[in-house]
Amino acid sequence: MISCAYRWLRRACAIVFALAAFAAPVLAAANPQQEADTTTGWVYRWINFLIFVGALIWAFTNKGTRAYFRGRQKAIGDAIAESARAREEADRQERAAEQKMASLDKEIADLRARAKQESAAETQRIRALAQEEAKRIEQSAQAEIRAAERAAQSDLKAIAARLAIERAEALLRDQVNAQAESNLFRGFVVALQGASN
Repeated sequence: MISCAYRWLRRACAIVFALAAFAAPVLAAANPQQEADTTTGWVYRWINFLIFVGALIWAFTNKGTRAYFRGRQKAIGDAIAESARAREEADRQERAAEQKMASLDKEIADLRARAKQESAAETQRIRALAQEEAKRIEQSAQAEIRAAERAAQSDLKAIAARLAIERAEALLRDQVNAQAESNLFRGFVVALQGASN
């Protein structure tokens, strides 16, 4: 029953709208000031008002219109929710950036302290390596010096022995003459005879 009345109401509104559309040029041609105060002017005002109200009622009671407005409401609600989520994310990122900026000085100080510590440790390591290398070089040099000393001592002993032999030969040549040689030879022969007995 309600749907039947609704259909009749829609048809009536469509007819009134069509009549108003056809009557609009005629009314526009007349003098609006004269016509507004007459009974016909009042009737057309009420007809216009009813057409407007009917159009509004039809627009708000139509299933397609309701579905459209529900869809728009849902789309607007979704857009509002999405913008709220985006704003929350932007606020979160802004807070994170502010925290990073606040902690940036501390991080820089930490990095500088860590770099100083690493530099000091590297300096100590290089010094220790240099000291070890210096000790190794010193030990190597001392070993070479000892080897050179031994070689020099051997050479010195050889030179001293050669010089001693040469000096002894020179002394013997000066001191040993023909008589000394014959005495030595006789002493040697006597010693040989005594050894053979």
